[in-house]
Amino acid sequence: MFPQLLKIGDFFIPTYGVLVTLGFLAGLWMAARLARRSGLDPTKVVDLGIYCALAGILGAKLFMVIADFGYYRQNLREIFSLSTLQSGGVFQGGLILALITAYVVIRRNKLPGLATADALAPGVALGHVFGRLGCFSAGCCWGLECHRPWAVTFRNPVAHELFGTPLDVPLHPTQLYEAFAEALIFGILYWRFGRPHRSGSILGLYLILYSSARFVIEFFREPEQAFPFGGPFSPAQWIAMGTLALGVWLFARKSSPASYRPAD
Repeated sequence: MFPQLLKIGDFFIPTYGVLVTLGFLAGLWMAARLARRSGLDPTKVVDLGIYCALAGILGAKLFMVIADFGYYRQNLREIFSLSTLQSGGVFQGGLILALITAYVVIRRNKLPGLATADALAPGVALGHVFGRLGCFSAGCCWGLECHRPWAVTFRNPVAHELFGTPLDVPLHPTQLYEAFAEALIFGILYWRFGRPHRSGSILGLYLILYSSARFVIEFFREPEQAFPFGGPFSPAQWIAMGTLALGVWLFARKSSPASYRPAD
């Protein structure tokens, strides 16, 4: 765990922020690359990626506040605090708002919607790998207590001050679980993109794979909010079930064109 990449006096550059920025750039590069292979305008796709990234940041913070509304209602200043600003938020909330933003921008720019989303999906998975490595560096999004050989123990007091990270307790490295899952998902999506596929199936496959991985990993994460409906599932797991259903529909739907194959 290394939450501060560089520190000069009271000023510091957070490792999380640097890795998220690298992930953002890597995701945009991948989106532009796949857009060219799809015969799409890479400039428009990159612009779309920037809009979606900004919407994703806002959506992640918004869903974090909604999920823990009882706390923020009594501590309104915390919504605009440094800890809230530095926290990653709820990724699925960011994903939902990013999808809505993508729909609006795609319609406005008259891009082929599902084909454009297919070009973006592998880049989202690639960028998320860096994001979860950033979470691990910062110490946020930690897992339950674990006594397996691969357990991790955080000892940096800065992480405890910023995020409340438990110190000197062996925990499941859920950040690394998700980073590994996203790397695997990226590999699958990139391979599938180069083969004949229906428009929308790459996005659908991404939603299926990520939602499934997130649903399972949530069982090993320290709960951040109370479980709704008095059931065994966290808010993130309920969202994962919804995005999984959407992914299955996109992947299984029949489109009018027989298939699509990107140019070599």
